[in-house]
Amino acid sequence: MEGDRKFVTALARGLDVLRAFQPHEGLLGNQEIAERTGLPKPTVSRLTYTLCTLGYLTHVTRLGKYQLAPGAITLGYAALANLGVRHAAHGFMEQAAEALSAQVGLGVLYRNSALYVDVSRGSATYRIQLDIGSRIPLAATAMGRALLVAMPEAQREARYAGFAERHPAEWPVLHEALEAAVEEYREYGFVTSTGEWRGDVHAVGVPLVAADGSGLFAFNCGGPPHQFPPERLRDEIGPAIAALARQVEDLLSGRRLPGTSGDWLAVAQARGGGKTGGRPPARKAG
Repeated sequence: MEGDRKFVTALARGLDVLRAFQPHEGLLGNQEIAERTGLPKPTVSRLTYTLCTLGYLTHVTRLGKYQLAPGAITLGYAALANLGVRHAAHGFMEQAAEALSAQVGLGVLYRNSALYVDVSRGSATYRIQLDIGSRIPLAATAMGRALLVAMPEAQREARYAGFAERHPAEWPVLHEALEAAVEEYREYGFVTSTGEWRGDVHAVGVPLVAADGSGLFAFNCGGPPHQFPPERLRDEIGPAIAALARQVEDLLSGRRLPGTSGDWLAVAQARGGGKTGGRPPARKAG
């Protein structure tokens, strides 16, 4: 943001320090924070001192490390509480997770990641260790690919340029996979990831452009390959999660009254592997 006179660098650096803390990690020292943020350690020391004074971090003196304090938690809770899509989707997610015996997640675009904002686990026996606040890659995951395919083409191409710059050796194969995801979404209404992110995870993803203007979201559902082979993703899981996204879209746009009758899921499961089709991503002019 060099040259932008309205941009407050000190504030951005403070937020970078808070973002360095990940779910299930707990404590970080100044050196670890410096490595994650790319900031000089003296700068990090001043920022952590300030954030402790303001109540956003707590210093654990015995260990010489920091953890997020209630002040930071209240910021996250306020953001989630005001996320209308999350409230509209949760009941449908619970139904789908129970019926499919699989974890269902809701995520949003966050920098170069997909950020989980809700998770429903139902009666799934296998649970991926991802929770609210977890971040996963855009290019290799079903949720990330769902976010990418729903972007306007110019925005998606800008993301591609970033991927190519950061991963030049892997980019040709990655680009082919992402273009295949675009076509997959056009044809079926969902995208898949079968081991590209983690070998023990097969998943589907479906985007949702919120009618209330709150942004771009994506649902995902999946698990281990032996329980979620490609044919089950295509014939059962994909159509169900695509139907879930349509229910939430209808609710947000006023085409559906509040309530979570399970009829929608029964219809999707009965329809099975039909080609539902998605909203085609924007094409280049001409």
